[in-house]
Amino acid sequence: MAVGLPYLFGDDSWEAWGWPVWIADAFSLLVVPAVVFATFSLVRQQLRERAEASRTTRLMDTVLSTSREWLWAIGPDGRFTFSSPAGVDLIGYEPSELLGRHFRLIIDPDDLADALQGRASTQDAADGWSGLHVVCRHKDGSRVLVEVSGRALRDAAGRPSGFEGTSRALDPGTRDSLATGEIRSRIEAVLARRSLMTAFQPVRSLESDSIVGAEALTRFPGSPGISPEMMFAEATTVGLDVELEILALETALAAAKGLPLALSVSVNLSPRACLDARLSDIVAHSGISTGRIVLEVTERHHVVDYGPLAAALAPLRCRGLRIAVDDAGAGFASMRHILLLKPDVIKLDREIIAGIDTDPGQRALGAAMVGFAKEIGAALVAEGIETEAELSAVVELGMTAGQGYLLGRPSVRPEEWAQWDEAFQHRGRPKTSMKPGPN
Repeated sequence: MAVGLPYLFGDDSWEAWGWPVWIADAFSLLVVPAVVFATFSLVRQQLRERAEASRTTRLMDTVLSTSREWLWAIGPDGRFTFSSPAGVDLIGYEPSELLGRHFRLIIDPDDLADALQGRASTQDAADGWSGLHVVCRHKDGSRVLVEVSGRALRDAAGRPSGFEGTSRALDPGTRDSLATGEIRSRIEAVLARRSLMTAFQPVRSLESDSIVGAEALTRFPGSPGISPEMMFAEATTVGLDVELEILALETALAAAKGLPLALSVSVNLSPRACLDARLSDIVAHSGISTGRIVLEVTERHHVVDYGPLAAALAPLRCRGLRIAVDDAGAGFASMRHILLLKPDVIKLDREIIAGIDTDPGQRALGAAMVGFAKEIGAALVAEGIETEAELSAVVELGMTAGQGYLLGRPSVRPEEWAQWDEAFQHRGRPKTSMKPGPN
């Protein structure tokens, strides 16, 4: 090696330089072991790093597989980019079923936004949030009380890049503790102060692109970190659900006086609240024409016997009040409502509408609901329209009314409601792109 080293680099031999060969031998004895040792150290370090990475990976797999908390991440478009196995026990969905799906599949974006807005007053949004109580929708259609913690993500340029966090079910002990103290006190305080607000979200005709109605959505400004859906769910646990719903109804009808007279007013009420003896008088003395009111029957309570419910609603329907079934297609209860209540309006759940432009199954179900609504003489409203592609799809299927962020966000400002008149309706899309529906 000592002799051949100069030739390796294209140089003359050592003798040509006038150096004795023993110098090359000494150089080789010093350099070669150092090179071998450095190479050995590098390989050993790489093996050590690989073993550490393997242990870390196994540890993370163990954490994800055994943790009772659901770890999740969503991208800037609101679609899941990661879901841990614990989500199966919590909400019923395998990770593969959630990846690429929008988070509205399991939680109402309005409820989450309200809870985050309330929490922003007590926590620094830049540091994330913790302890939000919201209601998630299980795959089987049931509601799950969940505590959510998370943080917003930003890329290297400081732009929003999504969210990541954890969720866990409120355990029975926590629920019982809350039910005996904190929840009852909170709900009773809301009822005593009547501290509710109403936001209205416009409902648009997809034929004329005009606003034809507005849905009342209850807000709880004095309860930061708790979504409206969560408030109603908690009220149920302490037996104050009907009282809270009646107050929400009174608040919504009072606020509806600020809407243009040509618009219908949709209000949500559970089957149990529909049986309350106060309902008829509240409607009669609301100052809103009964013919403008659309009562949306929710799925909050299971209905065993539809006879009393239909009988309670019959006098109101005779006076012009219309019945709608909310979240149609989300579960078996909503379809029972449709078959046994024979509603005037069917509101298709956002789970059917979200991605209807790309999912053949959802498209087929949407088309079937259009035909079904036509057969029973009911109007059909597509809820949760958030993209132009979804809008085009529902119009092509023959749906003639829609609701969603793309068509108008909820507002608590009466000055904005007053502008929802025909002179302010057109959003700039050509009318020729709206195919008339069959209804």
